[in-house]
Amino acid sequence: MLATMSEPPSSPTERRLRARRRAMAPVPELALIERFIERAWAEQGLARQTQASYRADLDGFARWLAERGSRLDAAARADLHDYLAERGAAGYSARSNARLLSCLRAFYAQRLRDGVIGVDPTADIASPKQARGVPKSLAEGQVEALLAAPPLDDPNGLRDRAMLELMYGCGLRVSELVALESLNVNLRQGALRLRGKGGKERLVPLGEEARHWLERYLAQARPQLRQGVDPGTLFLDRRGHAPTRQQVWYAIKRHARRAGIDPAKVSPHTLRHAFATHLLNHGADLRALQMMLGHSSLSTTQIYTLVAREGLKRLHAAHHPRG
Repeated sequence: MLATMSEPPSSPTERRLRARRRAMAPVPELALIERFIERAWAEQGLARQTQASYRADLDGFARWLAERGSRLDAAARADLHDYLAERGAAGYSARSNARLLSCLRAFYAQRLRDGVIGVDPTADIASPKQARGVPKSLAEGQVEALLAAPPLDDPNGLRDRAMLELMYGCGLRVSELVALESLNVNLRQGALRLRGKGGKERLVPLGEEARHWLERYLAQARPQLRQGVDPGTLFLDRRGHAPTRQQVWYAIKRHARRAGIDPAKVSPHTLRHAFATHLLNHGADLRALQMMLGHSSLSTTQIYTLVAREGLKRLHAAHHPRG
């Protein structure tokens, strides 16, 4: 049943539970989705996280179609309009729906190339308009407090300090941090070789402070955390495995609380935003910042100029005699 506009938007948890209550997509549809993802990975080098997102989006649409006696290859433009409208009324964000539409476009473009369908149902469907939000960042003093929060009297605390320093000092995504291998760290040259979205590689300079804490971690903490076969990843959890993104997320929340910062306002990506914003505040070149962040488009990097501009406005208002 379509959600009505009078109903309050559901929470993300409620939406996930509602999707799980739907009948499983037919086995042929699941096989079709997997073949699409395998080909997309082979042709475009889709990141693992993107593969998981595409799989979830297509599975959800296939379940929705199955309830209506239809299937992916038989979907019409009207089906997509109805599905997007239902998701919008249920509280899904414009960003989430735009990602879904991007996935469906890639799927149906492949089916059209293969001659399985004659008309692309995503044609002429406009992407939902997304508000240009300003990334959440931290003041430099708050970052200093967060970096200093981990206790240094045990290997886990020293590891966390090194991770925080790298995320802030190099602008790493959390997925890049947990996958970073020891072989891709060159302490002598002061550089990291990262594999970002879409498998794209980039070199990022390693600052003196981040290098200092990384050297301490490698000398004092990693040998204690390593157990059995070395997995090769730079950072290890207490069991000797690469930490998960969720473990890093919880660690940052815990250290934010110790630093007197509202944990709800801090995430692994907050440090990446702080890295970009503080570099711009200190005169960094936008093109250089784009390369360090691994953005394919300069327009993605330019969002940080809005953060810097807002900071200048607050500074002016607080200190100018006519502010």
